[in-house]
Amino acid sequence: MGYNPLLSTSGPVVATLDRWIWNGLAIPPDYRTKDWFLMESPGYISILVLFMYLPFCTRVGPWLMRDRKPFDLRNTIIFYNFTQVIFSAFIFYEGLQGGWANGYDWTCQPMDPSTSPTAMRMARAVWLYFICKLVDLLDTVFFVLRKKNNQVSFLHLYHHVSMVGISWGGTRYMPGGHGTMLGLLNSFVHVVMYTYYMLSAFGPHMQKYLWWKRYLTRMQMIQFLMVLVHTLLILQPSCTYPKVAFIFLAPNTLIFFYLFNDFYRQAYRKPAQTNGKVSNGVHTNGTNGVHKNGTNGVHQNGNSYMISACYSPNSKLD
Repeated sequence: MGYNPLLSTSGPVVATLDRWIWNGLAIPPDYRTKDWFLMESPGYISILVLFMYLPFCTRVGPWLMRDRKPFDLRNTIIFYNFTQVIFSAFIFYEGLQGGWANGYDWTCQPMDPSTSPTAMRMARAVWLYFICKLVDLLDTVFFVLRKKNNQVSFLHLYHHVSMVGISWGGTRYMPGGHGTMLGLLNSFVHVVMYTYYMLSAFGPHMQKYLWWKRYLTRMQMIQFLMVLVHTLLILQPSCTYPKVAFIFLAPNTLIFFYLFNDFYRQAYRKPAQTNGKVSNGVHTNGTNGVHKNGTNGVHQNGNSYMISACYSPNSKLD
C-alpha cells in the first residue's frame, strides 16, 4: 500500500506539508527517516531558526552585548572548529561509503528506498548532514558574543538558514540518491574551511602559514558550479531521480554563487580603502580592525579566531 497523507500520524502542520508535497510533487516522506530525531515536524526547526536564532543574532544578542566586553572564546572556538573538522570529515566518508564510492552513478543516481546496509548508511549520512547544519548556526552566535556584528551579513544568515531548510527537506523526503552530492561536496569544503578556522584561532603567528585563505571562497564557488552542473543532470529524460529536486537546488545554488562571487570581488579584487587612501595594502579602518603588512586578515589584536570568508565583505576572513 502506498503512502497516504490522510493516514499520517504526524501533527497537523507536518501532515499538511506532507499532503502538499505528495499531491503537488508526488514525493511521500521517506518511511525510514520520517520518525528520526527532529524529522517528525518542521515546527521545531522553525522555532529554533525563526524565533531563536535570527532574533538573537540580529537584535537580541547585539542589544545584550552593547555595554559588555566581547567574550574571549579562543579555546572554545578552537575546540568547536576541531569538532567541526572531524564531524564534516566523517559525513564525507559516510557519503562515499554510502554510495558515491560504492556503486552510485555520477550521471544519474535514483533513490534507493530500501533498508539495505548501503542505503541506510546514506540515509544516516544525510541526517547527520542536517544535524551538522544546525551546529553550524553556532558560527553566528560566536560572532555576536565576540561583538563581530559586521560579520553577521545577509549572505551569512541566508546561507545558514537556507541550508538548514534544504537539509531538513532532503532528510525527510529524499535521503539518498543524486541530490546527496551537495552534502558530499559541502562536507569536504567544510573540512578545509574549519581547518583554516582552527589554525587561525591559534593567533597571528599562524598567519604566515595561511596564505591560502582567499582560495577558500574560490573553492566554495567551484563547489556551487559543480553542484549546479550535477543537478542539471536530473533533467535527463532517462533519469528517474525526482526532478522536483532541481526546483529546490538549482535556484538556491545560483543565488549562493552570485552572493559569494560578489563577496569575492569586494574582498579581493578591489583595493582596501580608508577615506580614499590605500598604502601598501594596509587597511586602517578603525571599525573593522587594522590589516597589517598587506596580509589579508591579520588583525591588530590577533583575534582572527574564525573566518567569515564566505559571508561578509567586511569580515576580512576573520
